[in-house]
Amino acid sequence: MRIHIISIGQRMPSWVDAGFEDYARRLPPECQLLLKAVPGGLAGKGRARNARVDDGELPRLRRDEGERLLAAVPIQARIVALDVGGRGWSSEQLAAQLAGWLAEGRDIALLVGGPNGLSEACLARAEQRWSLSPLTLPHPLVRVLLAEQLYRAWSQLKGHPYHRG
Repeated sequence: MRIHIISIGQRMPSWVDAGFEDYARRLPPECQLLLKAVPGGLAGKGRARNARVDDGELPRLRRDEGERLLAAVPIQARIVALDVGGRGWSSEQLAAQLAGWLAEGRDIALLVGGPNGLSEACLARAEQRWSLSPLTLPHPLVRVLLAEQLYRAWSQLKGHPYHRG
């Protein structure tokens, strides 16, 4: 089984890439963690990274980003949307989820939207919705947090001392 984090945003600070890679390389091949970064809604539009987005553009941006996210999902993968309205899991509950996913054997696609959230199409296609926190988290940090929590869940399942909950 492979876990695909499919996320909006291609250029991340070096600490994000280093943090993600550190945890991803700790996972074994039977629980491989992969990252697919897709361009955001304003990619290639000639705008500055910090340009303000008109509220009227938000539905189109979410839709366009959603199409790119869904196009990157591997065939037959279980789609899990990272969504503030989703269900929160403790570390132990995530380990149980991971055990179920491993037993099922399908690839997992974790969809991480841009700053404006996921499109309705992404949420409709998701088999599960997962909320990492009721807090608003910066999207670069979400990649590192996901990688660490997935490694923690795997270590719990294997009795590895990393998780000392």
